[in-house]
Amino acid sequence: MPYPYFIPGLAAAMLTVSSGPATAGGDAMRGQVLYKTMCMSCHSIDYNGVGPAHKGVFGRKAGSATDYNYSPAVKSSAIVWNGTTLDQWLSNPEKLIPGQKMGYMVPSAQDRADLIAYLQKETGRAGPPPAAATQ
Repeated sequence: MPYPYFIPGLAAAMLTVSSGPATAGGDAMRGQVLYKTMCMSCHSIDYNGVGPAHKGVFGRKAGSATDYNYSPAVKSSAIVWNGTTLDQWLSNPEKLIPGQKMGYMVPSAQDRADLIAYLQKETGRAGPPPAAATQ
């Protein structure tokens, strides 16, 4: 084999990229792929499923989308969804809103950044996330 270190080197490079810090400039195209594989079993951009629709999520108060049965914890939270709050939510929903009902986390900061970039693109909101979360 002419390149015996290619596969281990490639694996190390992939781990470095996927475990890096979340950035405001996530990759929306990669985020779309992640959304389809990680989120669509419960969510849709356009309609409620097991989870609420994501259309218009940026700038929306948590628990305020119509026609979805949110947990009392999410309904009563003061959180407004933006890049920062979505990053916190995807990182650990229960830590952000104790008593919520989403049982899924996205541990990779890069995956979260890419998902958020995709959601920004799909909801027509552009620009970097606000500096601080609203709680």
